Amino acid sequence: MPGTAVGASRAIFALLLITLLSGAAAAKKPGEALSATEKGQLKNPHAGDKQAVDAGHKLFMSAGCNGCHGGTGGGGMGPPLTNAVWIYGNDDDTLFRLIALGSDDLAKAGYARKGTEAVVGPMPPFKDIIKSDDDLWKIVTWIKSLGATKGASK
Repeated sequence: MPGTAVGASRAIFALLLITLLSGAAAAKKPGEALSATEKGQLKNPHAGDKQAVDAGHKLFMSAGCNGCHGGTGGGGMGPPLTNAVWIYGNDDDTLFRLIALGSDDLAKAGYARKGTEAVVGPMPPFKDIIKSDDDLWKIVTWIKSLGATKGASK
């Protein structure tokens, strides 16, 4: 019967739409978790995950991070992500907040410089550029995979 097929198609479409919308609502924009989470308490759910490393590099490139930090994290007008100097520290919480808030708002949130690097200007906030906390964590995972954060200034 033609009416049954149309009804089934509508039901499938409605279910698909609900699924997509609920997934979009569940994905938090970077920055939403920051005010609800104490300083130092953000933890990377993708730490050590090879697939997240690969996805993180693609997200790093698509967000335009390579414009300042280079495509392999070697630096440019922004500091290299491959050396042992980390201006604000190298823990997951600080890196997440730095990327989401940018360096000016990170300093306003009480984070102090621990190192120095030759940079052209402040790190801009990416909380409105990177689509979700999960994507930002994947970028942090890729940065951490570069190895420079091991033994770097904390």
